[in-house]
Amino acid sequence: MDYIFTTERLSVRKFLKSDGNDLAEILTDKEVTYFEPYQTFTFGDALKEAAKFSESSEFFAVVLDGKVIGKIYFSKRDHGTYEIGYTFNINYQRKGYAAESMSAFIGYAFNTLCVRRIIAEVDTRNEKSYKLCERLGMRREAEHKQVYPAKEGGYNDFYIYAVLKEEYVKYGDQPSN
Repeated sequence: MDYIFTTERLSVRKFLKSDGNDLAEILTDKEVTYFEPYQTFTFGDALKEAAKFSESSEFFAVVLDGKVIGKIYFSKRDHGTYEIGYTFNINYQRKGYAAESMSAFIGYAFNTLCVRRIIAEVDTRNEKSYKLCERLGMRREAEHKQVYPAKEGGYNDFYIYAVLKEEYVKYGDQPSN
């Protein structure tokens, strides 16, 4: 298996078409996708999404003991800035896996990909997610009002978090390639 990097407990790699069942456990869960700017997937649509992810350069599988437990989104913006996002299987939340994989991914982005700046958009109601950004050494730069349509009607507000390469050096864990 071609892993991009490994951490103490996890591996991160490109998605495979065969990851469909594991990805479906994440994307079909209404609680997991509640703060996401997309609707909860059907099982069939999640399988198709795994096939799309396998051809994308923006989605990465977080793997524990051969099982995909999360996904990381990493997308190029302008001027050396990338946006990062994450979604994890509810059965693997609150065990440090998101922090471990995100910290390592940010370190990989800065040290291997030579990224200058990383941002994250986080729903203002998603306290677990914005607290994770803060633990990762990201700073809150802005609050954007009524950005995406809310699932229950109206619009959701988002925080923008960011970290520069020179800021991250003091916080980052280094993955092994």
